[in-house]
Amino acid sequence: MRDAPREARRTCVETRMKKFTIALLYNLKINAPKNGNADQPWDAWNELDNEKSVAGIERALRAGGHEVLGMEGDANLIQKLAHYKIDIAFNTCEGHRGGARESQIPAMLDLIGMPYTGSGVTALALALDKPMTKRVLRFHNLPTPQFQTFITGEEPIDARLKFPLFAKPSREGSGMGVTAKSVCENARALREQVRFIIAAYDEPALVEEFIEGREITTGLLGNAP
Repeated sequence: MRDAPREARRTCVETRMKKFTIALLYNLKINAPKNGNADQPWDAWNELDNEKSVAGIERALRAGGHEVLGMEGDANLIQKLAHYKIDIAFNTCEGHRGGARESQIPAMLDLIGMPYTGSGVTALALALDKPMTKRVLRFHNLPTPQFQTFITGEEPIDARLKFPLFAKPSREGSGMGVTAKSVCENARALREQVRFIIAAYDEPALVEEFIEGREITTGLLGNAP
């Protein structure tokens, strides 16, 4: 018996695929908290989404035949979700406050038993804390550049560190706090940059041995084993 034509098989598979009602969760730059802090760094909300990015995700989900409901991921999220029958949440939230902010919305979704895309609470909380992530890598004998965390900026520089060194905020992403001054060729430049990071971002500075090369971002798709 001959197999059905490829197009016919594809149509059959697509017909059987479940169409979901998806809550598209995001944190838009325009909705970022206004804390009135004039000293807030210019890139304070770099991680948050813009309307164009969210609209692109929504179009892609709708193209798959799914119903999409967009929602700001904030303190009222659980109440907003309760008004709808949601199959799954498509989470892009970065959070606004705290050293584990990226894990806050997944924690809320776990609380109400709603499935969601992306990493879980533990992975997100750990990955945002770069010094802790590096300690975990070391524990598992995975290579990572030599580093030191500066809390006050006055700590002695670890003699094992070799210049040039790279300084950045310890709990930020999307290039926040990274400029041409991040690469420090000597102790004076390092002190200046570390003090700036601590004052501007109100968090410790992570200093690593600088490794020259291309920066590569890789997206991972799939489910946990």
